[in-house]
This record gives sequence, C-alpha cells and structure tokens, in this order.
Amino acid sequence: MIGFMGTDIHGFIEVRNSYIDSSEPDDDELFYRWHPAIALDHVYEGRSYAAFGCLFGVRGRSFEPLAAQRGFPRDASRAATRAFEWEREESHSPSWISWAELEEADWDSTESSVGPSAAEPRLTRRQVVRDEDWGDVWSVMAVLAKRHGAENVRLVVWFDN
Repeated sequence: MIGFMGTDIHGFIEVRNSYIDSSEPDDDELFYRWHPAIALDHVYEGRSYAAFGCLFGVRGRSFEPLAAQRGFPRDASRAATRAFEWEREESHSPSWISWAELEEADWDSTESSVGPSAAEPRLTRRQVVRDEDWGDVWSVMAVLAKRHGAENVRLVVWFDN
C-alpha cells in the first residue's frame, strides 16, 4: 500500500521598507526593498486544503483562488529566497498575496457552484479560511500594514507534498 503524503505550506510574511537587516552580514545600506518579518511556521501550523485552495489554488478548488500561480517573487527578501531555494526541488506552486489584496477580498462570497447539490448550504471564504487557523497570520500582517502601508506587506508561500 502506498502512503498518502500531505501538502504543507511554507513561507514568510514580508515587509517593504528602508531598513538595515542586521541578520544579513553585508546589509549596511538603507535600500527600499522586501525584508522578512516572520517565517510563516511561527504563526501558522495547519493543513487546510480548502484554505490553500481558496487563497492560492492549491488542493481545494471550491473558490476562485485569490492569488494562484503567481510564482516566487523575484524581489523577495533574502531569507525567503534562501528558504525557497533550499526546498525548491520538493516544492511547488509558489505564490504571494499582499495585505491590500486580502483586505479587498470578498470574504463573504460563497463557494462556486461546483458542489454536488445547490440545495446544500454553501460556505463563505471566511468560513473556509478560518480565524482559528489564520488569525495570527492576519494579525501580524495587519500590524505591519498599519505601520508601513497595506501594499508594503505580503505573504510569500510555497507548498510541498
């Protein structure tokens, strides 16, 4: 019998600003660029295929994804780039989404009509991307956006099997 391998999410919350990153040995100039704020593992530990599909088009397919197949950003922070490169051979479906896009999303929209019966109750994006799982991610992004602007905060992700 072949065992089923699950899909996990990896990534970073990044912030774009002029900042000297003391964790980078050669970073001694104030360039306006993306910096790692926190690794996703510190604020999210779950495996929700419905949420992965709703956000990034990976696994679950009941919603039009918010940010599917965007690829790994060429301007990503050094830490995110190193982590992605290190895991690249086992990774797939890299993407990213800004806090501005998450704020503009229609969280009350319901699943597409792909389901078995239109008579069954439909879930909303908010019910699929649950606060119990994603609330800490959204809180960190919201705090950073308050300080740096919604367009200067993003979640960069990739998946493995």
